[in-house]
Amino acid sequence: MLYFDHCASTPPYEEVIQTMMEVMKAHYANPSSLHQRGSAAGKLIERARSLVSEQFGTRSGEWIFTSGGTESNNMAIKGIAKQYSGRGKHLITTAIEHASVSETFAQLEQEGFNVTYLPVSASGHVSVEQVAEALTDETVLVSVMHVNNEIGTIQPIEQIGQRLKQYPKVFFHVDAVQSIGKLPIDIEQWGIDLVSGSAHKFRGPRGVGLLYVRNGITLYPLLTGGSQEEGMRSGTQNVPAIVAAAKALRMTRETESARRASMSELREQLVSIVASIPELKLNGGAPLAPNIVHFSYPGMKPEVVIHKLEQHGIMASTKSACSSKDNKPSQVLLALGASTEHASSGIRLSFGDEHRTQDIDSVGKALRQIVAELKPLERRLT
Repeated sequence: MLYFDHCASTPPYEEVIQTMMEVMKAHYANPSSLHQRGSAAGKLIERARSLVSEQFGTRSGEWIFTSGGTESNNMAIKGIAKQYSGRGKHLITTAIEHASVSETFAQLEQEGFNVTYLPVSASGHVSVEQVAEALTDETVLVSVMHVNNEIGTIQPIEQIGQRLKQYPKVFFHVDAVQSIGKLPIDIEQWGIDLVSGSAHKFRGPRGVGLLYVRNGITLYPLLTGGSQEEGMRSGTQNVPAIVAAAKALRMTRETESARRASMSELREQLVSIVASIPELKLNGGAPLAPNIVHFSYPGMKPEVVIHKLEQHGIMASTKSACSSKDNKPSQVLLALGASTEHASSGIRLSFGDEHRTQDIDSVGKALRQIVAELKPLERRLT
Protein backbone atom coordinates (compact mmCIF):
# COMPACT_ATOMS: atom_id res chain seq x y z
CA MET A 1 0.00 0.00 0.00
CA LEU A 2 1.14 3.53 -0.79
CA TYR A 3 0.43 5.88 2.12
CA PHE A 4 -0.53 9.34 0.84
CA ASP A 5 -2.11 10.70 4.04
CA HIS A 6 0.82 12.36 5.80
CA CYS A 7 -1.27 15.39 6.75
CA ALA A 8 -3.39 13.13 8.95
CA SER A 9 -0.45 11.31 10.52
CA THR A 10 3.09 10.36 9.55
CA PRO A 11 4.88 7.02 9.97
CA PRO A 12 7.21 7.34 12.99
CA TYR A 13 10.94 6.89 12.56
CA GLU A 14 12.20 3.47 13.65
CA GLU A 15 14.69 5.21 15.95
CA VAL A 16 11.83 7.13 17.55
CA ILE A 17 9.87 3.95 18.20
CA GLN A 18 12.95 2.36 19.78
CA THR A 19 13.61 5.41 21.96
CA MET A 20 10.03 5.47 23.18
CA MET A 21 10.17 1.79 24.10
CA GLU A 22 13.45 2.19 25.96
CA VAL A 23 12.27 5.21 27.95
CA MET A 24 8.94 3.56 28.77
CA LYS A 25 10.77 0.53 30.13
CA ALA A 26 13.45 2.33 32.13
CA HIS A 27 11.81 5.60 33.21
CA TYR A 28 8.32 4.78 34.45
CA ALA A 29 8.51 6.93 37.59
CA ASN A 30 6.40 10.08 37.90
CA PRO A 31 8.63 12.99 36.82
CA SER A 32 7.17 15.13 39.62
CA SER A 33 8.25 12.68 42.33
CA LEU A 34 11.15 13.72 44.58
CA HIS A 35 12.96 10.38 44.66
CA GLN A 36 15.86 9.47 42.38
CA ARG A 37 13.82 7.79 39.65
CA GLY A 38 11.34 10.65 39.56
CA SER A 39 14.18 13.12 39.30
CA ALA A 40 15.74 11.13 36.44
CA ALA A 41 12.44 11.16 34.54
CA GLY A 42 12.10 14.89 35.13
CA LYS A 43 15.58 15.49 33.77
CA LEU A 44 14.66 13.65 30.58
CA ILE A 45 11.75 16.02 30.05
CA GLU A 46 13.94 19.06 30.54
CA ARG A 47 16.54 17.66 28.16
CA ALA A 48 13.80 17.13 25.59
CA ARG A 49 12.61 20.69 26.15
CA SER A 50 16.13 21.97 25.51
CA LEU A 51 16.38 19.92 22.33
CA VAL A 52 13.13 21.41 21.05
CA SER A 53 14.23 24.94 21.85
CA GLU A 54 17.56 24.40 20.09
CA GLN A 55 15.75 23.51 16.86
CA PHE A 56 14.02 26.90 16.83
CA GLY A 57 16.66 29.13 18.42
CA THR A 58 14.48 29.89 21.43
CA ARG A 59 14.85 29.57 25.18
CA SER A 60 14.13 26.22 26.78
CA GLY A 61 11.59 27.58 29.25
CA GLU A 62 9.41 28.89 26.43
CA TRP A 63 8.13 25.43 25.39
CA ILE A 64 5.21 23.54 26.91
CA PHE A 65 4.41 19.90 26.20
CA THR A 66 0.73 19.09 25.58
CA SER A 67 -1.29 16.13 24.33
CA GLY A 68 -1.27 17.26 20.69
CA GLY A 69 -1.95 20.05 18.23
CA THR A 70 -5.59 20.43 19.24
CA GLU A 71 -4.72 21.07 22.86
CA SER A 72 -1.88 23.40 21.89
CA ASN A 73 -4.24 25.48 19.75
CA ASN A 74 -6.93 25.55 22.42
CA MET A 75 -4.41 26.40 25.10
CA ALA A 76 -2.87 29.25 23.13
CA ILE A 77 -6.13 30.86 22.00
CA LYS A 78 -8.24 30.43 25.12
CA GLY A 79 -5.24 31.03 27.34
CA ILE A 80 -4.56 34.45 25.82
CA ALA A 81 -8.21 35.45 25.45
CA LYS A 82 -9.09 34.70 29.05
CA GLN A 83 -5.85 35.95 30.60
CA TYR A 84 -5.84 39.28 28.80
CA SER A 85 -9.56 39.97 28.41
CA GLY A 86 -9.07 43.10 30.50
CA ARG A 87 -7.22 44.64 27.56
CA GLY A 88 -10.04 43.87 25.15
CA LYS A 89 -12.20 41.08 23.81
CA HIS A 90 -11.56 41.32 20.08
CA LEU A 91 -9.86 38.38 18.34
CA ILE A 92 -8.80 37.90 14.71
CA THR A 93 -8.39 34.70 12.71
CA THR A 94 -9.04 33.46 9.16
CA ALA A 95 -11.90 31.67 7.46
CA ILE A 96 -9.78 28.59 6.65
CA GLU A 97 -8.36 27.51 10.00
CA HIS A 98 -8.31 23.95 11.32
CA ALA A 99 -11.37 22.99 13.37
CA SER A 100 -9.33 23.04 16.59
CA VAL A 101 -8.87 26.77 15.96
CA SER A 102 -12.19 27.76 14.36
CA GLU A 103 -14.30 25.92 16.93
CA THR A 104 -12.24 27.39 19.75
CA PHE A 105 -13.04 30.86 18.48
CA ALA A 106 -16.70 29.89 18.15
CA GLN A 107 -16.71 28.91 21.82
CA LEU A 108 -15.15 32.22 22.79
CA GLU A 109 -17.83 34.06 20.80
CA GLN A 110 -20.43 32.34 22.97
CA GLU A 111 -18.57 33.69 26.00
CA GLY A 112 -18.82 37.28 24.79
CA PHE A 113 -15.69 37.71 22.69
CA ASN A 114 -15.87 39.44 19.31
CA VAL A 115 -14.15 37.47 16.54
CA THR A 116 -13.23 38.71 13.07
CA TYR A 117 -12.87 35.91 10.49
CA LEU A 118 -10.71 37.24 7.67
CA PRO A 119 -11.57 36.11 4.12
CA VAL A 120 -8.98 34.62 1.80
CA SER A 121 -8.30 35.08 -1.89
CA ALA A 122 -9.35 32.59 -4.54
CA SER A 123 -5.86 31.10 -4.22
CA GLY A 124 -6.39 30.56 -0.48
CA HIS A 125 -4.27 33.29 1.08
CA VAL A 126 -5.03 35.94 3.66
CA SER A 127 -3.91 39.50 3.01
CA VAL A 128 -1.48 41.21 5.37
CA GLU A 129 -3.36 44.44 4.76
CA GLN A 130 -6.63 42.83 5.79
CA VAL A 131 -5.06 41.72 9.06
CA ALA A 132 -3.88 45.25 9.75
CA GLU A 133 -7.22 46.80 8.80
CA ALA A 134 -9.08 44.44 11.15
CA LEU A 135 -7.10 45.56 14.21
CA THR A 136 -8.89 47.68 16.79
CA ASP A 137 -8.03 49.10 20.20
CA GLU A 138 -9.76 46.04 21.67
CA THR A 139 -7.73 43.42 19.73
CA VAL A 140 -5.69 41.07 21.92
CA LEU A 141 -4.94 38.15 19.58
CA VAL A 142 -4.33 37.35 15.93
CA SER A 143 -4.23 33.64 15.02
CA VAL A 144 -3.20 32.53 11.51
CA MET A 145 -2.12 29.05 10.45
CA HIS A 146 1.19 28.65 8.64
CA VAL A 147 0.15 25.86 6.23
CA ASN A 148 -3.46 25.00 5.55
CA ASN A 149 -4.05 21.38 6.51
CA GLU A 150 -6.41 20.76 3.61
CA ILE A 151 -5.12 22.50 0.48
CA GLY A 152 -1.57 23.32 1.58
CA THR A 153 -1.54 27.10 1.08
CA ILE A 154 1.27 28.90 2.89
CA GLN A 155 0.19 32.06 4.67
CA PRO A 156 2.42 35.18 4.84
CA ILE A 157 3.34 34.61 8.49
CA GLU A 158 6.60 36.54 8.41
CA GLN A 159 4.95 39.62 6.89
CA ILE A 160 2.02 39.47 9.32
CA GLY A 161 4.39 39.14 12.26
CA GLN A 162 6.47 42.10 11.10
CA ARG A 163 3.33 44.24 10.79
CA LEU A 164 2.09 43.20 14.23
CA LYS A 165 5.34 44.31 15.83
CA GLN A 166 3.84 47.79 15.56
CA TYR A 167 1.12 46.65 17.99
CA PRO A 168 2.92 45.34 21.09
CA LYS A 169 -0.34 44.66 22.97
CA VAL A 170 -1.56 42.25 20.28
CA PHE A 171 -0.40 38.64 20.59
CA PHE A 172 0.35 36.58 17.47
CA HIS A 173 -0.40 32.84 17.44
CA VAL A 174 0.58 30.51 14.60
CA ASP A 175 -0.76 26.99 14.09
CA ALA A 176 2.36 25.36 12.62
CA VAL A 177 1.14 21.78 12.91
CA GLN A 178 1.46 21.16 9.15
CA SER A 179 4.63 23.18 8.57
CA ILE A 180 7.09 22.11 11.27
CA GLY A 181 9.71 19.89 9.67
CA LYS A 182 8.71 20.89 6.16
CA LEU A 183 9.15 24.66 6.02
CA PRO A 184 11.49 27.04 7.86
CA ILE A 185 9.96 29.05 10.66
CA ASP A 186 11.88 31.77 12.49
CA ILE A 187 9.89 32.42 15.63
CA GLU A 188 12.01 35.25 16.97
CA GLN A 189 12.65 37.07 13.69
CA TRP A 190 9.04 36.78 12.55
CA GLY A 191 7.68 38.19 15.80
CA ILE A 192 5.53 35.19 16.75
CA ASP A 193 4.33 34.93 20.35
CA LEU A 194 2.80 31.45 20.34
CA VAL A 195 3.38 28.43 18.06
CA SER A 196 1.50 25.12 18.03
CA GLY A 197 2.96 21.82 16.86
CA SER A 198 2.15 18.12 16.95
CA ALA A 199 4.72 15.31 17.03
CA HIS A 200 2.84 12.80 14.89
CA LYS A 201 2.91 15.24 11.98
CA PHE A 202 6.73 15.09 11.82
CA ARG A 203 7.23 11.33 12.30
CA GLY A 204 6.99 11.36 16.08
CA PRO A 205 4.49 9.62 18.37
CA ARG A 206 0.82 10.47 18.79
CA GLY A 207 -0.35 12.01 22.03
CA VAL A 208 2.25 14.74 22.42
CA GLY A 209 2.12 18.32 21.20
CA LEU A 210 4.32 21.38 21.43
CA LEU A 211 3.39 24.92 22.37
CA TYR A 212 5.81 27.82 22.24
CA VAL A 213 4.90 30.66 24.61
CA ARG A 214 7.15 33.69 24.40
CA ASN A 215 8.89 34.57 27.65
CA GLY A 216 6.80 36.95 29.73
CA ILE A 217 3.43 35.71 28.48
CA THR A 218 1.08 34.09 30.97
CA LEU A 219 -1.72 31.81 29.79
CA TYR A 220 -4.96 31.19 31.62
CA PRO A 221 -4.65 27.43 32.27
CA LEU A 222 -7.15 25.05 30.70
CA LEU A 223 -6.10 22.26 33.07
CA THR A 224 -5.54 22.88 36.76
CA GLY A 225 -4.52 20.61 39.60
CA GLY A 226 -0.73 20.61 39.53
CA SER A 227 2.36 22.70 38.89
CA GLN A 228 3.59 20.88 35.79
CA GLU A 229 4.66 22.85 32.71
CA GLU A 230 5.19 26.08 34.64
CA GLY A 231 1.71 25.76 36.10
CA MET A 232 0.12 26.34 32.70
CA ARG A 233 -0.67 22.70 31.90
CA SER A 234 -1.31 20.43 34.88
CA GLY A 235 -1.09 16.67 34.60
CA THR A 236 1.57 13.99 34.75
CA GLN A 237 3.80 14.35 31.71
CA ASN A 238 4.10 11.55 29.16
CA VAL A 239 7.85 11.07 29.49
CA PRO A 240 8.39 8.43 26.74
CA ALA A 241 6.33 10.35 24.19
CA ILE A 242 7.98 13.69 25.03
CA VAL A 243 11.49 12.27 24.67
CA ALA A 244 10.53 10.52 21.42
CA ALA A 245 8.92 13.71 20.09
CA ALA A 246 12.09 15.71 20.70
CA LYS A 247 14.12 13.07 18.87
CA ALA A 248 11.72 13.05 15.92
CA LEU A 249 11.90 16.84 15.73
CA ARG A 250 15.70 16.81 15.73
CA MET A 251 15.85 14.13 13.03
CA THR A 252 13.28 15.94 10.90
CA ARG A 253 14.87 19.36 11.20
CA GLU A 254 18.34 18.04 10.38
CA THR A 255 17.15 16.84 6.97
CA GLU A 256 14.50 19.49 6.36
CA SER A 257 16.07 21.22 3.37
CA ALA A 258 16.85 18.03 1.48
CA ARG A 259 13.46 16.55 2.26
CA ARG A 260 11.69 19.72 1.14
CA ALA A 261 13.54 19.66 -2.17
CA SER A 262 12.67 16.00 -2.71
CA MET A 263 8.99 16.50 -1.87
CA SER A 264 8.76 19.61 -4.05
CA GLU A 265 9.90 17.61 -7.07
CA LEU A 266 7.33 14.92 -6.33
CA ARG A 267 4.66 17.56 -5.94
CA GLU A 268 5.43 19.09 -9.33
CA GLN A 269 5.18 15.65 -10.88
CA LEU A 270 1.83 14.94 -9.23
CA VAL A 271 0.41 18.38 -10.07
CA SER A 272 1.32 17.83 -13.72
CA ILE A 273 -0.54 14.51 -13.70
CA VAL A 274 -3.67 15.90 -12.06
CA ALA A 275 -3.69 18.93 -14.38
CA SER A 276 -3.64 16.58 -17.38
CA ILE A 277 -6.94 14.96 -16.34
CA PRO A 278 -9.73 17.37 -17.41
CA GLU A 279 -12.27 16.11 -14.86
CA LEU A 280 -10.01 16.98 -11.93
CA LYS A 281 -9.61 20.56 -10.70
CA LEU A 282 -6.59 21.59 -8.64
CA ASN A 283 -7.27 23.70 -5.55
CA GLY A 284 -5.19 26.46 -4.02
CA GLY A 285 -2.51 28.67 -5.50
CA ALA A 286 1.18 29.29 -4.81
CA PRO A 287 2.88 29.47 -2.42
CA LEU A 288 1.98 25.92 -1.43
CA ALA A 289 3.45 23.32 0.92
CA PRO A 290 5.85 20.87 -0.76
CA ASN A 291 3.96 17.74 0.31
CA ILE A 292 0.27 18.44 -0.40
CA VAL A 293 -1.75 18.22 -3.60
CA HIS A 294 -5.48 18.90 -3.34
CA PHE A 295 -8.00 18.60 -6.14
CA SER A 296 -11.73 18.21 -6.68
CA TYR A 297 -13.74 15.92 -8.92
CA PRO A 298 -16.96 17.93 -9.32
CA GLY A 299 -19.98 15.72 -9.73
CA MET A 300 -18.44 12.83 -7.78
CA LYS A 301 -18.57 11.97 -4.09
CA PRO A 302 -15.01 12.11 -2.71
CA GLU A 303 -15.42 8.92 -0.69
CA VAL A 304 -16.08 7.04 -3.93
CA VAL A 305 -12.71 8.19 -5.26
CA ILE A 306 -11.02 7.42 -1.93
CA HIS A 307 -12.32 3.84 -1.95
CA LYS A 308 -11.32 3.42 -5.59
CA LEU A 309 -7.81 4.64 -4.81
CA GLU A 310 -7.57 2.16 -1.95
CA GLN A 311 -8.48 -0.64 -4.36
CA HIS A 312 -5.40 0.45 -6.30
CA GLY A 313 -3.29 0.27 -3.13
CA ILE A 314 -3.28 4.03 -2.43
CA MET A 315 -4.42 5.59 0.83
CA ALA A 316 -5.58 9.20 0.59
CA SER A 317 -8.14 11.45 2.29
CA THR A 318 -10.84 13.99 1.59
CA LYS A 319 -10.00 16.77 4.05
CA SER A 320 -8.65 16.94 7.58
CA ALA A 321 -8.91 13.61 9.41
CA CYS A 322 -10.89 15.37 12.14
CA SER A 323 -13.63 16.30 9.66
CA SER A 324 -13.39 13.54 7.05
CA LYS A 325 -16.46 11.61 8.23
CA ASP A 326 -18.98 14.42 7.83
CA ASN A 327 -20.83 15.00 4.56
CA LYS A 328 -20.57 18.78 4.57
CA PRO A 329 -18.83 20.73 1.80
CA SER A 330 -15.30 21.82 2.63
CA GLN A 331 -15.40 25.13 4.49
CA VAL A 332 -11.94 25.85 3.14
CA LEU A 333 -13.00 25.48 -0.49
CA LEU A 334 -16.18 27.46 0.10
CA ALA A 335 -14.02 30.25 1.56
CA LEU A 336 -12.03 30.22 -1.71
CA GLY A 337 -15.27 30.88 -3.60
CA ALA A 338 -15.80 27.33 -4.87
CA SER A 339 -19.29 26.10 -5.69
CA THR A 340 -21.00 23.66 -3.33
CA GLU A 341 -20.48 20.87 -5.87
CA HIS A 342 -16.79 21.70 -6.18
CA ALA A 343 -16.37 22.05 -2.41
CA SER A 344 -18.07 18.70 -1.81
CA SER A 345 -15.68 16.67 -3.95
CA GLY A 346 -12.19 17.42 -2.65
CA ILE A 347 -9.37 14.86 -2.47
CA ARG A 348 -6.12 15.39 -0.57
CA LEU A 349 -2.88 13.57 -1.37
CA SER A 350 -0.11 14.25 1.15
CA PHE A 351 3.22 12.49 1.15
CA GLY A 352 6.71 12.32 2.62
CA ASP A 353 10.28 11.99 1.53
CA GLU A 354 10.04 8.19 1.55
CA HIS A 355 8.02 8.36 -1.66
CA ARG A 356 9.64 8.06 -5.08
CA THR A 357 8.78 9.10 -8.63
CA GLN A 358 7.45 5.62 -9.37
CA ASP A 359 4.96 6.05 -6.52
CA ILE A 360 3.67 9.22 -8.12
CA ASP A 361 3.43 7.41 -11.44
CA SER A 362 1.33 4.74 -9.72
CA VAL A 363 -1.01 7.40 -8.36
CA GLY A 364 -1.32 8.96 -11.82
CA LYS A 365 -2.10 5.64 -13.47
CA ALA A 366 -4.73 4.90 -10.81
CA LEU A 367 -6.37 8.32 -11.14
CA ARG A 368 -6.68 8.00 -14.91
CA GLN A 369 -8.25 4.56 -14.60
CA ILE A 370 -10.62 5.70 -11.84
CA VAL A 371 -11.82 8.76 -13.76
CA ALA A 372 -12.36 6.69 -16.91
CA GLU A 373 -14.41 4.21 -14.88
CA LEU A 374 -16.44 6.83 -12.99
CA LYS A 375 -17.01 9.39 -15.73
CA PRO A 376 -20.22 7.69 -17.02
CA LEU A 377 -21.57 7.85 -13.44
CA GLU A 378 -20.85 11.52 -12.76
CA ARG A 379 -23.56 13.28 -10.76
CA ARG A 380 -25.42 10.03 -10.29
CA LEU A 381 -23.11 9.27 -7.38
CA THR A 382 -23.35 12.69 -5.71
